[in-house]
Amino acid sequence: MPAFSRHDVIASLLDVGLLPVFYNGNIDVAENVVRACAEGGAKVMEFTNRGDRAYQVFSELSRYCTSEIPNLVIGVGTIVDPATAALYINCGANFIVGPVLNEEIAKVCNRRKVAYIPGCITPSEISRAEELGVSIIKVFPAKVVTSAFVKALLGPCPWSRLMPSGGVKATKEDVFNWIESGAAALNMGSNLISKDLVKAGDYDAIRKRVKQCIQWVREARASL
Repeated sequence: MPAFSRHDVIASLLDVGLLPVFYNGNIDVAENVVRACAEGGAKVMEFTNRGDRAYQVFSELSRYCTSEIPNLVIGVGTIVDPATAALYINCGANFIVGPVLNEEIAKVCNRRKVAYIPGCITPSEISRAEELGVSIIKVFPAKVVTSAFVKALLGPCPWSRLMPSGGVKATKEDVFNWIESGAAALNMGSNLISKDLVKAGDYDAIRKRVKQCIQWVREARASL
């Protein structure tokens, strides 16, 4: 059962404005990455469903967070079918993220009162997701549509909360560009938690990078 309500998940994500995403099949490494991000100020983390037996690693990671970092909201990404969504919810996922919109996943999440963040790339997909009860839309792949898409869509649909994902860079210029275009939050993966830093075990560098990106989000919001 999720430790956080979907309202708390959405509030935490909107508050900090950054959703770090990563995958690692080694539970010790995963725990260190999560702790580094939390120490950097992240309130919400996404673990991707990409490796063999990933759900087992996530289950252990979820227990670790409950025990050691109880204020951190952890969820799972790269979910494309309802059965896998249900599996991860039973493993403790507080939210479900996907690269595509799947209406059956929305039903599962609504039934369990779990936040669902699907990937959408057209105004029609975004509108349909909102009809299904989705509060935050993952604009994916963001590097294809660019920040101009976010700004243009919010013109006629100012109520939409959009989170670009896929190609968002951990630089001041890119963070400001997306936030000033109207993005509600940013979803960052390897550009934030790079494989080189993880391989080197340089968790302090990850912590500093997360902290810096969150600060840039704050500064960009303050400039609006």
